[in-house]
Amino acid sequence: MKFWRMLIAGFLVPLVLSVDAANLPPCEFPAIYNFGDSNSDTGGISAAFEPIRAPNGVSFFHKPAGRVCDGRLIIDFIAENVKLPYLHAYLNSLGVNFRHGANFATGGSTIRRQNETIYQNGISPFALGMQIVQFDQFKARAIEMYNQAKDPSEKDKLPRPEDFDKALYTIDIGQNDLSAGFRTMSFDQLRAAMPDIIDQLASAVQHLYQQGGRTFWVHNTGPVGCLPLNFFYLHNPEPGYVDQYGCVKGQNEMAMEFNRQLKDRIIKLRTELPEASITHVDVYTAKISIISSAKNLGTVDPLKVCCGYHVNYDHIWCGNKATINNTEVYGGSCENPSVFISWDGVHYTQAANQFVADHTLNGSLTDPPTPITQACHKQ
Repeated sequence: MKFWRMLIAGFLVPLVLSVDAANLPPCEFPAIYNFGDSNSDTGGISAAFEPIRAPNGVSFFHKPAGRVCDGRLIIDFIAENVKLPYLHAYLNSLGVNFRHGANFATGGSTIRRQNETIYQNGISPFALGMQIVQFDQFKARAIEMYNQAKDPSEKDKLPRPEDFDKALYTIDIGQNDLSAGFRTMSFDQLRAAMPDIIDQLASAVQHLYQQGGRTFWVHNTGPVGCLPLNFFYLHNPEPGYVDQYGCVKGQNEMAMEFNRQLKDRIIKLRTELPEASITHVDVYTAKISIISSAKNLGTVDPLKVCCGYHVNYDHIWCGNKATINNTEVYGGSCENPSVFISWDGVHYTQAANQFVADHTLNGSLTDPPTPITQACHKQ
């Protein structure tokens, strides 16, 4: 994956850490609590509904690992960066250890609860508000069980009560709110709905703060107009429909508007929550830089998909089988996922996730410009 490291600061925002951050000691996060959608789901939707199928996980775990990806997600690189184990999903009931946190994210989750089921358009019933309810229950029961446990081996799998206040709280959600909006609203209607969507995310942060959370790492949303899925049934878009990168121009403009409002709301949250350290993470810029520089990076066309069968108007999703022209066809993986940006048309490959992690966890695309290892320090 050497080609991912060829992109230099000349394209991305240069790494300019604050003077204060450069002199701060590293944070020692005892746990991570994550909220989000499939971009950070490490097994929630797989536990709640049907298991994630092979070849997901092939590049790192060498088997399905609850992630819609060939390997690790950004949340996995976050865990590595702060030297904590990979997060177990809250909804996973077997072989789990919550000493160092829990993951409440599920694939298909939205900020605002949607009036549809997962069987219609893949929208998870576990919207952000429900994930917060699950966290409240998890915290209350975990503390109760920890205090009642007599065997040290029981306590070892539970978070220490004092660790909730010291933990890192990560949030990566919003993409599916936009996708649902594109499907059910005009752009004007979606734009009008954005303040409420952003306010509901802010309310989640406020609630976690009231529960003792103090360090928040909040991702904005990526360039949804660049997802290859947009072109599965649209092969010849009209002039002006796509931008210079071949992405759906209108969708990316809506994503940027969402991100603008999110950043403004985070600035207000810092005033409302005086003891909180809230970092805004610009994953949009990291992802669009991969897509726009694909040729220089040595990747394949960013609109090409590694896993699945997508020929003309015949589409078989990654890991599935179907009959086409009386022949059974399997939606398998490409030979080398590390040279692809898109894993399955919606989700990024491990290589792309690592690129985003490398260019955000060091603070070069965050506000304030602070590495995640120092994000506990309010600036």
